[in-house]
Amino acid sequence: MTDEIAAYTVATDGACKGNPGPTGWAWVAEDGHWSAGSLPQGTNNIGELLGLLHAIRDHDHVVDLTIEADSKYAIDTYEKWMDGHARRGWKTSTGAPAKNVDILKALIDARAARRALGRPDVRLTHVRGHRGHRLNEWADERAVRAAKHAAQGEKLVWSSHRGQERIDVSVDPR
Repeated sequence: MTDEIAAYTVATDGACKGNPGPTGWAWVAEDGHWSAGSLPQGTNNIGELLGLLHAIRDHDHVVDLTIEADSKYAIDTYEKWMDGHARRGWKTSTGAPAKNVDILKALIDARAARRALGRPDVRLTHVRGHRGHRLNEWADERAVRAAKHAAQGEKLVWSSHRGQERIDVSVDPR
């Protein structure tokens, strides 16, 4: 079991080569830990939601988890829409079928798991993408790299917790 951490900040991002197309997701933390994954087929929104999902799941040992995202879609989905979609039988407020239901269900489960541990809900903060926000730039770099692997048909997950080196987040990505 990982030791409990009082407060921690993670940035998330998603990337897609074409939309839909090969998709990547990533999270990068304030101490240089990171994780990224690839899907041979997806959308940018799927990448954004998966970055958020993995950031929440991978940090259940953090009491006050702040997630910085450049995707208003991901933030609004988590904070405003997913519970309503669930209540309406996975329909939007207009009655259309909700998209990415499997990921929405997983996000609801991840939130419930945090609550079961007595953790507060994650705090989501919107940051402007591609505007020099270093953690977001690193998350983007990792998500884009994952999307390149996805374009080669790979469905993988890489992580600093699985043998990959930490990132030096004190410098900008190349």
